[in-house]
Amino acid sequence: MRFYRSLLLVCGLLTGLAACRKGATVVPGDDTHVGADSLRNGFYLLNEGNMGMNLATLDYYNSGTGIYSSNIYSTINPGATKELGDVGNDLKIYGGRLYAVIAMSDKVEVMDVHTAKRIGQINVPSCRYITFYKGKAYVSSYATTAGGTSGVNGYVAEVDTATLQVIRTAGVGRQPEEMAISGDKLYVANSGGYSPGNFERSLSVIDMQTFKETKRIDVAVNLHHVKADRYGDIYVTSRGDYYDLHSKLYVINTQLDIVKDSLQLAVSDLWISGDSAYVYGVEWSYITNKNTISYGIVDIKNEHILTNRFITDGTDAQITTPSGIAVDPTTKEIYVTDAKDNLLPGTLYCFSPAGKKKWSVTTGDIPGHFAFVRN
Repeated sequence: MRFYRSLLLVCGLLTGLAACRKGATVVPGDDTHVGADSLRNGFYLLNEGNMGMNLATLDYYNSGTGIYSSNIYSTINPGATKELGDVGNDLKIYGGRLYAVIAMSDKVEVMDVHTAKRIGQINVPSCRYITFYKGKAYVSSYATTAGGTSGVNGYVAEVDTATLQVIRTAGVGRQPEEMAISGDKLYVANSGGYSPGNFERSLSVIDMQTFKETKRIDVAVNLHHVKADRYGDIYVTSRGDYYDLHSKLYVINTQLDIVKDSLQLAVSDLWISGDSAYVYGVEWSYITNKNTISYGIVDIKNEHILTNRFITDGTDAQITTPSGIAVDPTTKEIYVTDAKDNLLPGTLYCFSPAGKKKWSVTTGDIPGHFAFVRN
């Protein structure tokens, strides 16, 4: 069992508190820093942990006090079997609850959003991502639907958020990843990620009234993330084939369900804030046997790249392997996580809207998924 219980100074002894937001410090503390009154203004960070090691953990940053609390799930839920579980893959808030997708534990852990106390779990084998629509939760799964042929198709599970039970399933492509809702349609990225040389390249479209796949949009190989903007478009990332086909970002017109544009930008994940999509890319190549790392901002209204460098003070040189990104909806501060070598605790960096480092703090292993809480 591992605990990252120390609460660290945000700015460090060398830089002092000048770089911190006025009135906010991160100081050593105890369990009193995580409770019903403290989990109302800040964000949760889900650390994936390495596969097979049962090291998924949940951290919390209180924006009002500046206190960063590590591994709060085990502190708040000491009786939980095997703590949070194996490989945290997604984190969302809906209807006063916090949903953490724990992929290798075949479950979605459900907690109260303001206390992080465990409510129950949704059982979905090989679960990947979660989204919501009209009171229901939708979970993508690498597993096959009932009666399907092993290894052929994945599915999306529709879940009653009151009972936490699966109601219906809809078959999609192989190894489905993230999903997004636009109008009355659910868009699902099919990756085929377990089949190098035979990746999937389609985006499944599910009609939310019938909950059936109606079509597949041909996009590119090895799709991963899907985000909806406020203009009726869907942004889809392709990881490429790690050889000659490079990672790119695609724009889908959801009225016509066609690819309307693509951007020559490697994207491992993105976070949409207003009319800007903040992205980072960690593009592995089997030709060079190394990663190419990049950061950028995309104007989603006009669909063009604004900058290839949103970290403006050189701090990006300290980041080994970016693994998560988020933008505070109120302050517009930019958060980037560093998984380092994927074996040691990572680091969370906070940047001003101008891209200058404000502070950093140690996280759990492979920090990657954010969920912001407001009163």
